[in-house]
Amino acid sequence: MLTVTTVNVNGLRAAAKKGFVEWLAGTEADVICLQEVRAEPHQLADEVREPDGWHAVHAPAAAKGRAGVSLYTRRAPERVQIGFGGFGGTGGEEFDDSGRYVEVDLPGVTVASLYLPSGEVGTERQDEKERFMAAFLPYLKGLRERSAAGGREVLVCGDWNIAHQEADLKNWKGNKKNSGFLPEEREWLTRVFDEAAYVDVVRALHPDEEGPYSWWSYRGRAFDNDTGWRIDYQVATPGLAGRARKAWVERAATHGERWSDHAPVTAVFEL
Repeated sequence: MLTVTTVNVNGLRAAAKKGFVEWLAGTEADVICLQEVRAEPHQLADEVREPDGWHAVHAPAAAKGRAGVSLYTRRAPERVQIGFGGFGGTGGEEFDDSGRYVEVDLPGVTVASLYLPSGEVGTERQDEKERFMAAFLPYLKGLRERSAAGGREVLVCGDWNIAHQEADLKNWKGNKKNSGFLPEEREWLTRVFDEAAYVDVVRALHPDEEGPYSWWSYRGRAFDNDTGWRIDYQVATPGLAGRARKAWVERAATHGERWSDHAPVTAVFEL
């Protein structure tokens, strides 16, 4: 069995002080994908930079205090790659030092941690998000093809910052013109599933469920009212997705017990 968890930590240094370390000590995951780490490795306490029993790979952003992705694996990775530029002229070189993508090879499977830009309509942030998506889709296609040729599966986990369907956010009617639920963003994610032939693992296991949401604003009573978004995904090649046995959101029991505005999303695969 392979258990994989993905979570946007909303600043790893802050999360470590609010419960992440205790969560890490108790998890049964074999692989953990982190996003929005927002720290250089030397700024992290030893217990999160190099946790006992884990092999850690950190990919901070060149822009200090922004983005940043990490991967923890129980087994030493066979290969590590930061960024996705230089593969078939996808244009991803712009993002190689942006702290948004890291992947590792483990026996039979490539696992990646992704932090797709959040965007904001009418700003450069949305332009950045669109450039990222334009470069990342062909990379995903090429990754699947290269992996299949080598007999490997692929699992891309992270904060995709797009709610794909109406069931993926509580207030979908009020967010049709907001980044994260724009028609063109949702169509792009459909292309990831159709053209690039990946599978949304959680949705495949919970086809008729509202959510399960993985992010709730800190404003108001969004968490208490479960007014959330499902934007944290585990996206797998079909062979691996077909071996997913269960998947769930590790939602905190109370607002006060949260150590991030996102909750961990965990899936178990039978290999």
